[in-house]
Amino acid sequence: MKEVILFLAMVCALSCSDEAPTISQSLNRPTVVEDSLLPSIFVNGTYLHAEAFGNPNDPLLVFLHGGPGGDYRNALSVRQLADDGFYVVFYDQRGSGLSQRHDHGSYSIQLVLDDLSAVIGHYRSTADQKVFLFGHSWGAMLAAAYINEYPMRVDGVIFAEPGGFTKELLDLYAENSRPLSLFSEETNDILYYDQFLTGGENDHEILDYKLSLSTSFAYQSGNAEGIEGPSPIWRYGAVVLNNFVDIAENDGFDFTTTLHEYPKRVLFLYGALNQAYGLSFAQTESGFFRQADLVEIEGTGHEMIYFQWDQVYPAVLSYLNSLK
Repeated sequence: MKEVILFLAMVCALSCSDEAPTISQSLNRPTVVEDSLLPSIFVNGTYLHAEAFGNPNDPLLVFLHGGPGGDYRNALSVRQLADDGFYVVFYDQRGSGLSQRHDHGSYSIQLVLDDLSAVIGHYRSTADQKVFLFGHSWGAMLAAAYINEYPMRVDGVIFAEPGGFTKELLDLYAENSRPLSLFSEETNDILYYDQFLTGGENDHEILDYKLSLSTSFAYQSGNAEGIEGPSPIWRYGAVVLNNFVDIAENDGFDFTTTLHEYPKRVLFLYGALNQAYGLSFAQTESGFFRQADLVEIEGTGHEMIYFQWDQVYPAVLSYLNSLK
């Protein structure tokens, strides 16, 4: 209801006034730059919304959220692993969630890999402290990109349904998971907001809010990814999403070139209800590694960490303990 009220207020402001509208920060939650009370770190030239749980001397587990442009709010159940002897670190990636915003064109794959290196360096207490990555969706793609570039820096990786380790695989997943017809109800819902909410390339307030209004199609009844419903999020990052879409379309990407050299066993999780992923996609992506365990999470789809953490947790803990 709150979103509806805000949206109607925006419609009135944009259609009933002769003056240019003033967009207040009430459209979205403030970032760490605007709210000094939020937990944050400053690394690699940016302020990131971040927090850690557990003993800083335990093996480090860094969670990488989905997107690009999402945040870690719906994955906070992962902090349970702090009770099992892991130092669990969450951060909203650059331009995402409640982290600092930057202009379109400033983002690159290497930059977000450097951010991850900086996050690990910030929280790591000793040079021999083990480091594990746990990535979901885009975050799992980012984890693959990281170990593809730095295979000796990470002691283990958990992949929860990566969208695609190459541009070709990502296109295939997108085609299977969210095929939108030009005249479908979902497409009309997304385009409808453009009649009232328009924003320039770097109008973060408007674009972030508009993105939040357009995401409900992902969990509509019968969606191919088996998403049960909405999950909580602090704030979307539209500009970083648009920037990485441009990179993918203009430059392509391939995060698999050295994955066969990664010496550690990895874990792949996939939801039984995700028709776009499933065992076959998991086998394709895990095939880039020397050793991989595949675990199906029953009764759920792409948002398994939020909706079925009780099933995800034992598989993740077993894997981590085997490498601890």
